[in-house]
Amino acid sequence: MPDISAPTGHDTPSLEHYWMPFTANRQFKASPRLLAGAEGMFYKDVDGKPVLDSTAGLWCCNAGHGRQKISEAVSRQIRELDYAPSFQMGHPLAFELASRLAEIAPAGLNRIFFTNSGSESVDTALKMALAYHRANGQPTRTRFIGRELGYHGVGFGGISVGGIGNNRRTFSQQLLQGVDHLPHTLDIAKNAFSRGFPAHGLEKAEVLEQLITLHGPENIAAVIVEPMSGSAGVILPPAGYLKRLREITQKYGILLIFDEVITGFGRVGDAFASQRWGVTPDLMTTAKALNNGAIPMGAVFVSQDVHDACMTGPEELIEFFHGYTYSGHPVAAAAALATLDIYKEEQLFDRTKELEGYWEDAVHSLKDLPNVIDIRNIGLVAGVQMAPNAEGIGRRGYKVFEHCFKNGTLVRVTGDIIAMSPPLIVEKQHIDQMINTLADAIKAIG
Repeated sequence: MPDISAPTGHDTPSLEHYWMPFTANRQFKASPRLLAGAEGMFYKDVDGKPVLDSTAGLWCCNAGHGRQKISEAVSRQIRELDYAPSFQMGHPLAFELASRLAEIAPAGLNRIFFTNSGSESVDTALKMALAYHRANGQPTRTRFIGRELGYHGVGFGGISVGGIGNNRRTFSQQLLQGVDHLPHTLDIAKNAFSRGFPAHGLEKAEVLEQLITLHGPENIAAVIVEPMSGSAGVILPPAGYLKRLREITQKYGILLIFDEVITGFGRVGDAFASQRWGVTPDLMTTAKALNNGAIPMGAVFVSQDVHDACMTGPEELIEFFHGYTYSGHPVAAAAALATLDIYKEEQLFDRTKELEGYWEDAVHSLKDLPNVIDIRNIGLVAGVQMAPNAEGIGRRGYKVFEHCFKNGTLVRVTGDIIAMSPPLIVEKQHIDQMINTLADAIKAIG
């Protein structure tokens, strides 16, 4: 463990003015959890107490915290070129990064469009799908199909194709029209305590055929799914499910979009889930671990066919009327290039495969604890689902989350599901500490 025990000396700031995202603000501000530093596998709080990070920040910091290579690259770049416009202009690092990403991408996804977040990557991919079909002379293809319990960020496009009720409810009257949803693949009754892909549920992919019949293939632009639903609580696809979606979409000329904002960059082994699981989409959205969470950045990986279809008309005209002020930001790109170097030099994607068996056994050791009704795992990800208590859905989960934090381990809570996704530099003793702390919390909360 690194020596991060010394207090930071920071005064506790006023908590009044910051409206926090995805947070019960009043509850948090009554009992705040403030992080002040990080190194390796550990955060430290404002009192200097170490907190083991079992969540890679927020699925972001796959190379761990405080990486000198990244900080030096950022410092050097912000001195040399702090910002450069990306509209009708460019800078070398964005092109270098795109080339490096194409090298590790699934075969054929060799055109890269930069964004600033997973939400922006999703909205970009949806617009690309519309542009592609229009360029191909099929402008009626405007409908999208997402999936229940899917999470695709918080842009209006992303929450439209997403399927988490609380994210949609307040905005339901202003969401995109022409969106339908596949059923989710969570089936605790048949698949509880599966290790890896669940055995049951392949037939849920066939619902796509029904939706295509209902809406007409000539009206459907794209299907978008997460290979593994992370934000909903680590929901895995049944064996063969993703390949069946690929077969159906290809049959009808519908684009398939994989949202790999969470699964990308080694989380489930290989650079991307599509490679590990042998299914290549037409577009792939990424962010988070792209540059280890150091600076906001995302990227859409695009098949050459989709890209080339849009490269029509006079050469002096803009082909795709879309982009962001910070697309391909030079400092974010420098952080990403340094991150890719770390992934390669330390073979962190292979490390996921080396540790996934130990991780699987460790998380499934929680099976017989009180109120644990399911455990799901793949790669270096796990979800431990507990039955709700009499106080309502999410109360038991929050208490377990809080107990873990007070005892030096950060986990993620979604309802009554505890999710863990440690940095890929994790050691076996860290896994043991995570599991022991979580076990103690589950037993203590009851």
